[in-house]
Amino acid sequence: MTAQIQQDQTVLDFHEQLKTVLPRLRIYALSLTRDRDAADDLVHDTVVKALTGRHSFQPGTNLAAWLFRIQRNEFISGLRRRRPTVPVDTAVAESLSHPPHQDSGLIMREFMSAFGKLAAAQREALLLAVLEGLPYETIADHTGVSVGTVKSRISRARDTLERLLLEGETRQPAEEVRGDALPSGEEARATTR
Repeated sequence: MTAQIQQDQTVLDFHEQLKTVLPRLRIYALSLTRDRDAADDLVHDTVVKALTGRHSFQPGTNLAAWLFRIQRNEFISGLRRRRPTVPVDTAVAESLSHPPHQDSGLIMREFMSAFGKLAAAQREALLLAVLEGLPYETIADHTGVSVGTVKSRISRARDTLERLLLEGETRQPAEEVRGDALPSGEEARATTR
């Protein structure tokens, strides 16, 4: 009888811990899929897998890490399942190709570069709010500043990131700047004298 009570308590603890990790699972799913509906489906699949395989989880270990690993594996399995297939015996199969995927790496590099330019306090506040999903009050307690300051840091960080990323899209690489461009400032006045 005591073993049954202990097992029931373990199951309840598992469910409670799972509930607390759900918001972080959704944020991670959004970062993987970049689509709300697909993220919800991924979280659902992750929870189903976790509940089905709960007997393989060892109490006392890191449940969040275990769940994130399940979610990552589910995402990769989903990509493999959706991999395009073409019948080999058709002439059309020979003419098909896949679009390039290198844009995602460039976008991530631009984002990391812009993110690195933020003030340390802004980066910390933004990470705690967006990645960890913590409320402003908790972030304020953690960082030792007022809630208004936390909101301001997050807002300024988002504005700065947006500005930096938009500048990155419109800026011309140095190789493309033409040598015959119009001179500006002192150079323009000096050439017209």
